Amino acid sequence: MERNPPDGTGPVHVPFGHVVANEKWRGSQLAQGMQGKIKLVFEDGLAPVDFYLSVRSCILYITEADLVAGNSYRKRLVRVRNSSNLQGIVVVEKTRMTEQYFRTIQKFTVLDLGMVLLPVASQVEASCLIIQLVQEQIKEPNKNPFLRKKRALISEPFLLRTVQQIPGVGKVKAPLLLQKFPSIQQLSNASIQELEQVVGPAGAQQIHAFFTRSR
Repeated sequence: MERNPPDGTGPVHVPFGHVVANEKWRGSQLAQGMQGKIKLVFEDGLAPVDFYLSVRSCILYITEADLVAGNSYRKRLVRVRNSSNLQGIVVVEKTRMTEQYFRTIQKFTVLDLGMVLLPVASQVEASCLIIQLVQEQIKEPNKNPFLRKKRALISEPFLLRTVQQIPGVGKVKAPLLLQKFPSIQQLSNASIQELEQVVGPAGAQQIHAFFTRSR
């Protein structure tokens, strides 16, 4: 296995269809949920990355404990964001305990760093999400909206799923929004006036507040 450089931001060789996991996740509920469904390889020295999906794409997992403990997780996100080697996806445990912290990490991740953020309710849900990401990459490696920087297609399930979770959007409005704003970054930067053209005044206010309340 190719080793990480001192800053811990790759490249790491990931066999096709595998996930390379940070050793700290061995025996966890998250790792157990993936084993038997995809090929999981554990490695030391992957920090700040938790899971590599390919040589250039990775997942940074922010636990409930990470959020409650403060903002130390930000250094990890910044290191990956500043790396020319990696495209990072941030997966965050959004629970009752972390609800009060979620908007802060959402603003920092999506607006300040321009990274993709996906909330999950538990490590079990996170394992399912990672499995889906890997399976989608195997089927069509150039069409995963979170593992590339090109314009995302509105038919892609993960992008739709993310937008549907925004308050006031749902299954009907999500495709309409993605026709005009084909990425999370573009949607998060849209003005109320631009959003109103798609979802009306009330929906525009909800979406805008979702992305900007903690600014």
